[in-house]
Amino acid sequence: MDQPAILLTNDDGIDSAGLHAIYEGLSAVGDVTVVAPASDQSAVGRAISHEVSVREHDLGYAVEGTPTDCVVAGLEALVPETDLVVAGCNRGANLGAYVLGRSGTVSAAVEATFFDVPAIAVSMYIPVREDAAFTDIEANGDSYGEAVRATRYLADHAFEAGVFEQCDYLNVNAPVAEWGAADIEITRPSRLYEMDAVYNGDSVTLHDRIWERMADGDIPDPDGTDRRAVVDGRVSVSPLTAPHTTEHHDSLDALAETYDPEDSP
Repeated sequence: MDQPAILLTNDDGIDSAGLHAIYEGLSAVGDVTVVAPASDQSAVGRAISHEVSVREHDLGYAVEGTPTDCVVAGLEALVPETDLVVAGCNRGANLGAYVLGRSGTVSAAVEATFFDVPAIAVSMYIPVREDAAFTDIEANGDSYGEAVRATRYLADHAFEAGVFEQCDYLNVNAPVAEWGAADIEITRPSRLYEMDAVYNGDSVTLHDRIWERMADGDIPDPDGTDRRAVVDGRVSVSPLTAPHTTEHHDSLDALAETYDPEDSP
């Protein structure tokens, strides 16, 4: 393939430093058009709108909508001749199986796969505890260096290597560049889940304990998982398929056979 036509989106908004860093990096290996939210849309998952406003931007298009809106609008109307969708670079990691459905960044990549367009979701790990909101953390363009390097490499070589013949999209998580040069490790999403909730009388506080453990380097995730790779200073690349897959279940078949549609509800 000649230089691929790349649709670049994100969930932090079109003016984010991470998106601009990835744009500059990908421009060396592809023809990049940005179709990104006009404002921050973090953690919206695959939320979608009926109609969105669009305005032209120096990098492409700013959309008053979600990352999923951007992908659908981009692939169907704004940049239909797209070979690859890249979402990111997100300010903050998207690690672990339970995070995948929440993330606007990952959701943009998932949406692309339903159009049979391969995708890369890319995020940068920032070692903070949960009491520090990601929106309050400044990360300049230089911090995204390792994420940019890995994404550019994958966009340039994944097609020829046949990567997307075996997976639908890649979930990439890189450490901050200040940690130094980082090797790539092929990983699987961690299954560790440490959400809890505390009832305060008139409210419930939801808390993800994993962020403190990651900041301390105290995680039980085994080798080969995305979270372990990033905490150890490597770029995690997880080859994934779009949800939702299904398998044959004998027990469910047997249950369906005993169902009586005439039974009173």
